[in-house]
Amino acid sequence: MLQMLSAMLQGSVISLEVFFLTLLFSLPLGLPITFARMSKNVVLAQAANVFMLIIRGTPLMLQLIFVYFAPYHLFRVSYDRFTAAIIALSINYAAYFAEIYRGGIQSVDAGQYEAAKVLGYTTSQTFFRIILPQVIKRIVPAMGNEVITLVKDTALVQIIGVAELLHVAQTTSSRLFSTMPIFVAGVFYFIMNWAVSIAFRQIENKLAYYR
Repeated sequence: MLQMLSAMLQGSVISLEVFFLTLLFSLPLGLPITFARMSKNVVLAQAANVFMLIIRGTPLMLQLIFVYFAPYHLFRVSYDRFTAAIIALSINYAAYFAEIYRGGIQSVDAGQYEAAKVLGYTTSQTFFRIILPQVIKRIVPAMGNEVITLVKDTALVQIIGVAELLHVAQTTSSRLFSTMPIFVAGVFYFIMNWAVSIAFRQIENKLAYYR
C-alpha cells in the first residue's frame, strides 16, 4: 500500500509540474492571440481566427501527438515527451484563455475608453490601468472553470508516454491486478481540483471588494 501511494505521489508531482508550467506559458500567451483576433489588420485577425478554429476544432489528444511526432517527421528535430506535453497544452489553453480575455475586454463599456482619452491616458495606460483590472474581475469565474479542466486534462499527456498520475495509476493497477490505484488517482484529482476551486473562490471574494 505504501509503495503504491509513493508511486502515486510521484505521478502527482509530474501532473502538478505539467499543470503549473502550462499555466505559466498559456496565461500570457493568450493576450497576444486576443489582440491579434481583435486587430483591425485583416490578415492578422484572419490568421488568429484560423489558429483558433484549428485549436478548438481538433482534440487535445491529437494535438499532443502532432506536437510530439510532427517536428521529427517534418524537420528531423526531436525533443522529450515532457516538453512536447507542455508545448501542446500551453498552445491549446492559450487559445481558450484568449477567448476569455476577448470576452472580458469587449464587456467593458466603450465610454471608459473615451473617458480615459479625455483624461490624457495613452492607449497602453488605458488598457493596463483602467481596462485590465476590470477584465480580471470579470473573467475570474470563467478562468476558474478552465483551470479546473486543465487539472483533469493533464491526464491526457500519458498518450505520448509522460508518466503522470493516471499513467502511474494504470501501470500500478495492471501490476497489482486491482482497480484500487485508479480510485486513488480519482481522489488525488479531486483534491487538486478542490484546492483550485478554493483558490479561485478566495480570489473572487477579494475582488468583490473592488469596484
